[in-house]
Amino acid sequence: MGIEEILERYDKENISIATACSHSSLQIFNGARKEGFRSIGIAIKKAPEFYNAFPLGKPDEFIVIDSYKKLNKYAEEFYKRNAIIIPHGSFVEYMGAENYLKLNIPTFGNKAVLEWESDREKERKWLESAGLKMPEIIEDARDIDRPVIVKYYGAKGGKGFFIAKSYEDFKKKIQPNKPYIIQEFLIGTRYYIHYFYSPLKKDGYRVAKGSLEVLSIDRRDEANIDEAHRLGSIAELEEMGIQPSFVVTGNIPIVMRESLLPKVFEMGKKVVEKSYELFGGIIGPFCLETVVTDELEIKVFEISARIVAGTNLYISGSPYADLIQPGLSTGQRIAQEIKMAIKEDKLHEILT
Repeated sequence: MGIEEILERYDKENISIATACSHSSLQIFNGARKEGFRSIGIAIKKAPEFYNAFPLGKPDEFIVIDSYKKLNKYAEEFYKRNAIIIPHGSFVEYMGAENYLKLNIPTFGNKAVLEWESDREKERKWLESAGLKMPEIIEDARDIDRPVIVKYYGAKGGKGFFIAKSYEDFKKKIQPNKPYIIQEFLIGTRYYIHYFYSPLKKDGYRVAKGSLEVLSIDRRDEANIDEAHRLGSIAELEEMGIQPSFVVTGNIPIVMRESLLPKVFEMGKKVVEKSYELFGGIIGPFCLETVVTDELEIKVFEISARIVAGTNLYISGSPYADLIQPGLSTGQRIAQEIKMAIKEDKLHEILT
């Protein structure tokens, strides 16, 4: 049964919003509540108790399952509740890419983006062909002549990254038989820019057939690289047997200097327009992960094509979202897009 056929069974006056109990679920449930939707938490084995501490972020009900990988087995439970699933980074990771692509429950956004986001070569093709500046790729590790960052394919949350300063350094740290990419290590300030593209909205900053918004910006706290300098240089740490790591443990709010905003919007516009050429368009929230140099050049090292955890800083709005609607979160903005699609009978345009 296709998604449009499933939607024909749905009572559009009683849509529910569902997501996995992790990552950015509190703001997704809170945003659904603000827009008048019922919410469903998808939990493994039992409902998490910590939601009881956050009544405005607690889902109206839980659907408890055995495994995210077997979510399709429970599809009828979601159909009965007229449910739309909101994917986030942990949701896709828990399910696995193959299972996520086969998910037969109406899902917000375009699933086709996953192929272009998760394959680092395709991701680079997308971003570079959109005209964005990216860190240089070192094709052969023997050519390392400056600090580089090595990323294993599929690494999430900063896990699976390491710095190398030479070929010898690379050989000591690399795990054999795991595909990887070697990028120059960019020196600058990291900014994670949270966009929202609506194919339905016809005012504001027009892009493709819709409208582009910047809702917030964050930086990430990474363990142990962000605190390791207290013990000395990276070389000194390595002598002590401590390897720098980039595991994300939290997020820090950021406001970018206003003169950079035209570049920020132009970058987002190019990404959206190229996405239509490559796979039919990106829908909803996405994040460009950037470094801004001391010459105010913005380089993009990655894209996350759904809601990112950095938006959790802004459940009650941000310095940017407040200029669109006071108190607006990305979770609420997703719910608003679904509400607009219901009103205009265009759910099929924002779900896959």
